[in-house]
Amino acid sequence: MSDTIRVQTSDGRELTVRPDPALSLAQALFLAGPFRGLPLCSGLGRCGLCRVRFLADAPPVLAAEEKRLSAEELAQGWRLSCLRPAAPCSLALPEPRQEKPRATAFAAGPGPLSLAVDLGTTSLHWAALAEGRVAARGRGLNPQMGLGSEVMSRLAFAARPEGAAVLRDLVLERLREIIRNLPARPESLVVAGNPAMTLILLGLDAKGLRGAPYRLDYAGGDVRELAPDLPPAFIPPLFAPFVGGDLSAGLAALMLAPGAAPEYPFLLADLGTNGEFVLALSPDELLCASVPLGPALEGVGLRFGRTAGPGAVEVFDLGPAGLAPRRIGGDAPGEPGLTGPAYLSLVSILLANGLLDASGRFTRGDTPLARKIGQGLGREAGEPALHVLPGLFLAASDVEEILKLKAAFNLAFSRLLAEAGLTATALAAVHLAGAVAEHARPADLERLGFLPPGLLPRVRVAGNTSLAGAELLAVDADARRAVLDLPRAVRAIDLTNEPGFDARYLERMTFRHVS
Repeated sequence: MSDTIRVQTSDGRELTVRPDPALSLAQALFLAGPFRGLPLCSGLGRCGLCRVRFLADAPPVLAAEEKRLSAEELAQGWRLSCLRPAAPCSLALPEPRQEKPRATAFAAGPGPLSLAVDLGTTSLHWAALAEGRVAARGRGLNPQMGLGSEVMSRLAFAARPEGAAVLRDLVLERLREIIRNLPARPESLVVAGNPAMTLILLGLDAKGLRGAPYRLDYAGGDVRELAPDLPPAFIPPLFAPFVGGDLSAGLAALMLAPGAAPEYPFLLADLGTNGEFVLALSPDELLCASVPLGPALEGVGLRFGRTAGPGAVEVFDLGPAGLAPRRIGGDAPGEPGLTGPAYLSLVSILLANGLLDASGRFTRGDTPLARKIGQGLGREAGEPALHVLPGLFLAASDVEEILKLKAAFNLAFSRLLAEAGLTATALAAVHLAGAVAEHARPADLERLGFLPPGLLPRVRVAGNTSLAGAELLAVDADARRAVLDLPRAVRAIDLTNEPGFDARYLERMTFRHVS
């Protein structure tokens, strides 16, 4: 065998990739180019998008690969490259399922431009504004995704020699690409992101976020130069080690926009790879907390997970004939895949019809319709699975991931209320923001136990409040001055380091709300 990684791509090209013992094989392929634009789970061994076929000397099969790949695929030499070292080998790649950035056409005349960016761990959303109004929008994967799918793995890569610079350059180049497609260079830029993404973008040391006791070494609330060819960037305030400018921008959208008159107390839950929560008791008293959720809500890491885009299943409905998928962009099937909210709706329907119990285990159901759906129950790659569409099934391990999300959300929700001495009935509103808020149905969240029963009339689907706040801060000088005062009102609660966290989390590993 040669001392290189020899790669045959699906379109017949041949590449040579340098081995690196510090990288996984998937990371090496990402940095070399073939895996760019794939919504990879990056080391979790769940999405299967990093699969490669060893052309010789296929390594022994791992347990995670037996769950994700069929016996026939394993016999043919297919393996998950995120679980393999970047060592010399010869391999072939499947046709990639890349997700390209999407943008609307620019719709405004000439004039000064501003650019607002929501820099999430999984996704990057942006809006260009002219004369104070949005002239174009766009979205796509965070270009760093192949080097870590959630906050801690991204921070771990940043800690490697030159790792932080690689991550930073990926986002800077994406910003340059966005600006190149605008009619003029923006005069101002606002970037709202969680602390980890923000520190990496600014080239600041993020070691305070890599291990307990966590600390925040940069508090935002100022203007920073990203690169000589990019506009100076205003960074909204960061409240706590894992509560950042995305949440302060979201609060700006709810509290500081012209005509805003929120009722207190309210809860803002910004749900993405990192869940950030703020309980606003008054304009002068804010409690905040965060919990790791992972990328599943954004359609990454689940067996058939996809980020929201044309052809993906947005949600499931239940009709007389059984499960009915509702796809983004209409009925055209497109590439098979389920968004995070589609998984939530599917699990909700199964739970309501007795095909799942509260612990997340499959059951047979006790109605004719449930039994009809349950005919798809079987096993795939060694675990229970329910076939719901041709070529697409819900695996038991995916149900477990949804259950973990629910437990983390439930814990943050109930802990903030307990800290304030409030019950859920005291809330004037619950604002759901982030990935889950664009497509998820609050009724599904109630049935699954994310939300307590009876709260639905006060649930508001707020959409991307981080981007909305960044847009406001890009054009409204009064709002930008006011957002700088928010940190004085904030008290952060460190949930994960509290005594009893693990017990409270496990108590909530059930599909019912635990107060």
